[in-house]
Amino acid sequence: MPWWTFSAIDVVDIFLASRGHKARVYEFGAGASTIWLAKRSGSVDSVEHDAPFAQTMSHMFEAYPNITVRVVEPTVASVSSKARSNRKGYRESSFDQYVSSIDRVEGTFDLIVIDGRARVSCLAKSVSRLSPNGMVLFDNSNRAEYREAINSCGLQERVTRGLAPALPFPSQTSILTLGA
Repeated sequence: MPWWTFSAIDVVDIFLASRGHKARVYEFGAGASTIWLAKRSGSVDSVEHDAPFAQTMSHMFEAYPNITVRVVEPTVASVSSKARSNRKGYRESSFDQYVSSIDRVEGTFDLIVIDGRARVSCLAKSVSRLSPNGMVLFDNSNRAEYREAINSCGLQERVTRGLAPALPFPSQTSILTLGA
């Protein structure tokens, strides 16, 4: 089960069911949500920055032929690096290749999940890859470092707040859409 708010999980579940469980999904940050999404979607393309974690999960992913996980580890940041993470241990890393991994898959996506590293850059890259009636799920959207990017991305935000699986405190997940 994803670690998004329970209400966001419900929104996505209904959204994917409305597409006959044939939706195309791109996910920044693989994990339990990848399997949950695969059970409800036509295809899930996911990128993960942590190779040991991806290796640990690989036997579970292999049970679902509609999952493709790419491991794209961060590189040492340079002056030209655009995609960065504020996460401790990754501040001197570039996630440019991680963010651009979405370009390895053709077409648009019904759902894009942003729940990994370099989320601001992932959001900027995702807007043009969203299908006309699609949605972006942006987890932990309550964090101050994400607010400007969410407010200026051109998508309409629906905020869900509350408890999430495996978290002992309330969280926030935003659903972003192109609007009417």
